[in-house]
Amino acid sequence: MDTTRRGFLAVAGASAAGDAAHAQSHEHDHDHAHQAVPSDPALRVKSLESLLVEKGLVDPKALDTLIDAYENKIGPRNGARVVAKAWTDPEFKKRLLANGSAAIAELGYAGLQGEHMVVVENTPKVHNVIVCTLCSCYPWPVLGLPPVWYKSAAYRSRVVIDPRGVLREFGTELAEDVEVRVWDSTAELRYLVLPERPAGTEKMSEEELAAIVTRDAMVGVSNLSVPGPGARA
Repeated sequence: MDTTRRGFLAVAGASAAGDAAHAQSHEHDHDHAHQAVPSDPALRVKSLESLLVEKGLVDPKALDTLIDAYENKIGPRNGARVVAKAWTDPEFKKRLLANGSAAIAELGYAGLQGEHMVVVENTPKVHNVIVCTLCSCYPWPVLGLPPVWYKSAAYRSRVVIDPRGVLREFGTELAEDVEVRVWDSTAELRYLVLPERPAGTEKMSEEELAAIVTRDAMVGVSNLSVPGPGARA
């Protein structure tokens, strides 16, 4: 699975082109209108983006940079602070696992798309992963904008059927004795994964811990590790 934004849009466009060619070449003996181009939201986004770029109204590199910032840097920093707080404050962690919405609101992160939150904890024997099989429900107040791969039909359909296979595509290998639990978000209920705290971070401050927490770990498609030789032991 190509998890990059442009990779996903390219696949969607290629698929649509193939479908359109098939529709035009296929003969029918009944009289009704057919849509030559699928109504896939990703394809509509690609078409709109292509038009804006063609007219010189949008710089594709600037657009990628802006989206990357909201997907990976600005939005997920809230969730990272929640995770770091839970790692360093046992009482907060208890409240977080008992009532995610209330505990997250203590840090000021609440609002639309995050009214009802459940936090699930990864352990050495349990690995949690989040999906929304019906659409793309996502906890905006703590994770920002949902990444393209999270909204894709491929991820939404496959992760509930073959979660280990999907996790491997993200580079996450789990031992056979680790149970994988898939949590299906809805319009009423959103989830956040509390990742395992990496070994070797015992002397890190809460701020330093927040800096190593990633969006993908809070969705559950990756694990965390101490970054580089500069990490404090």
